[in-house]
Amino acid sequence: MIEVWTEKYRPQSLEEIQGQSNITNRLRAFVKSQNFPHLLFAGPAGVGKTTAALAIARELFGEHWRDSFLELNASDSRGIDVVRNDVKEFSKTKSIREDIPFKIIFLDEADALTKEAQDALRRIMEDYVRTVRFIMSCNYSSKIITPIQSRCAIFRFEPLPKDIVRGILIKIAETEHFEIDEDAFELLYDASEGDMRKAENLLQACASITKKVTRSAVSEVVSFAEPKEIELIVKSAISGNFIKAKERLNETIVRHGLSGLDVIKQIQKEAWKLDIDERHKLELIRLCGEFEFRMVEGSNEFVQLAALLAEFAKLKK
Repeated sequence: MIEVWTEKYRPQSLEEIQGQSNITNRLRAFVKSQNFPHLLFAGPAGVGKTTAALAIARELFGEHWRDSFLELNASDSRGIDVVRNDVKEFSKTKSIREDIPFKIIFLDEADALTKEAQDALRRIMEDYVRTVRFIMSCNYSSKIITPIQSRCAIFRFEPLPKDIVRGILIKIAETEHFEIDEDAFELLYDASEGDMRKAENLLQACASITKKVTRSAVSEVVSFAEPKEIELIVKSAISGNFIKAKERLNETIVRHGLSGLDVIKQIQKEAWKLDIDERHKLELIRLCGEFEFRMVEGSNEFVQLAALLAEFAKLKK
């Protein structure tokens, strides 16, 4: 059976979680006291929010932690019925541990809960505070209603820094007996942007192809254009060579199977690195935002990307 590395190498305790030391130190203090308020974990994907919640349960309840822990993915079960039935029923019963009088309900992706479900949840958080503690994780805390936020201690997780991601990937490579080139690390980090789960999945996909992971092997797996390719496209457009830039863009999209939003995101990232006038750089960023909005609203991607390059070309004048 082939194991998924994101589960195989998931940290089992708060001490093993890397890159979030300020948060894990505070959480360990809560666990040591065997008491804490409701918790809200906010931050991007793959940075340790779910892992931290599971680690708290393991350290607090020990070997039989699953008896006192309920995990729900709110993006799958996002309606008011789940809150009124599953969550409320679990909240009514006491913990089997005499020394710890509460159980834990973990709501993953809580920002997907409907407004009605969140309104029902805040009442449960008040009424059953003696028997249950909630840990909620979300990508955007602004989507959680203010009454729930005010009842929680909020922890904001950050994308993992490059050295942490590199260290974890090296450890995995040593354990699984394969090699990784330094250039491959760079591309893995650029593609994952601090998302450890994504970096591990990409590495596993690469390692299934070859025992020596190179930059070219990563390029084959990731739906991600090389930064140099995007840089050449943008420079061609800014220099006024619109036709050449458009041809290069079309080739890159087809070769890597990119969506328009993927391309916009990479163009915006490379625009910051260009050696051009600061005023022109700001205009490039503004245009990226405008054309991304058009695509999100449903406009044709190829037409909008061509129009974006045309706007870049006009900056030469």
